[in-house]
Amino acid sequence: MSTFLLKLLTKIMGVITAVALAFSSLTMAIDSGNFEKAASFDKVVYENQLVPELDEDGCWTFTTDRDLKVVQLTDIHIGGGALSVKKDAKAMNAVAAMLTAEKPDLVVLTGDMVYPVPFQAGTFNNEISTKMLITLMETLGVYYTVCFGNHDSEFYGTHTREQISDLWADPSLKYSLYQEGPEDVDGYGNHVIKVKNSQGIVKNAYFMFDSHDYTDGDILGIQWKYDNIHENQIQWYKDNVLSIDAKNKAIDPACPMFTSLAFFHIPLEEYGIAWNEFKANGYQDTEDVKYYDGWFHEGDEKSYCGIYPENLFETMLELGSTKGIFCGHDHVNNAVLEYKGILLTYGMSIDYLAYTNLNNEGAQRGCTVINLTQDGELSVSLENYYQDKYPSKYEKEEITMQW
Repeated sequence: MSTFLLKLLTKIMGVITAVALAFSSLTMAIDSGNFEKAASFDKVVYENQLVPELDEDGCWTFTTDRDLKVVQLTDIHIGGGALSVKKDAKAMNAVAAMLTAEKPDLVVLTGDMVYPVPFQAGTFNNEISTKMLITLMETLGVYYTVCFGNHDSEFYGTHTREQISDLWADPSLKYSLYQEGPEDVDGYGNHVIKVKNSQGIVKNAYFMFDSHDYTDGDILGIQWKYDNIHENQIQWYKDNVLSIDAKNKAIDPACPMFTSLAFFHIPLEEYGIAWNEFKANGYQDTEDVKYYDGWFHEGDEKSYCGIYPENLFETMLELGSTKGIFCGHDHVNNAVLEYKGILLTYGMSIDYLAYTNLNNEGAQRGCTVINLTQDGELSVSLENYYQDKYPSKYEKEEITMQW
């Protein structure tokens, strides 16, 4: 980015800052009301909630002989400002309703949890919106973790990615399983959550990655130049897969490779490659692509992946552990398809704020329910929020199903 353009953008952001600050007193009063709402929901009722513990390697670990139920939530987009009050309340209501009904063992929030964009939210403060969502999750009493998206720590945000990471990693939180990850691996929140059986063998593992935000000088994201998962993160993933497999085989030499899933925000290029191959074949399965559910509704059925090639997908194929990848980012791409034996899922989104047309539309809004058995069988269901099975403590809004 040129010096002139950077100075111009700085001036523009200065004007926006002045406008946002004019809302500051109103924002604080409104935030108090939405914080109260976040704390007003009933705790999710479990018959026998699994409680994870820290394993000897420092990873949060569930020990059980039954399968785990995981719910993916993505692109919640809590604004936390004077302009987003009603939309924030609707987003929290949706989260609470679905988790209360699904009663998952684990919730994974795959990025863009917050959206402190001043002309839509009325604030730059990403700490307020993050704390609001944390309050909601802790009130619901479900175990959860997060992967960061491009909006969670914007260039102009009041708090850096590191500072926001510290909020989710606060040891006083009872239900957060988020870990900031190794210091020598790029990003924040690269961590693993494991599932062991009663013999101490890891049967499943969930890998969380920071897919970063913008790159190539596009600090404000206005050119849609998104970053990729970096090489040292891929090596971190590979090292962990091999380490877990080796520990399993030390217990039982005949133990097969454990099954894992991967979660992050920005999709891999394979999402677009797979969909384009499916589309080019008349929306019919090919040798490499198998369609299960949903559709790509972004523009001309486009996937907005990182702009540079990387080899995470190839590494997953090589190791043979990961059976499914879950991302968000493209709010109206909600689909499940298999590519070369790995399930690629664009999760249902929550967003009422970022895509302005979606406030009153609802076909894309919901959660993704994931069941992974200890024998490695994976099933994924895209669930719409407006189903009767998701009764809400507060009245649901009227919406249009656009497709």
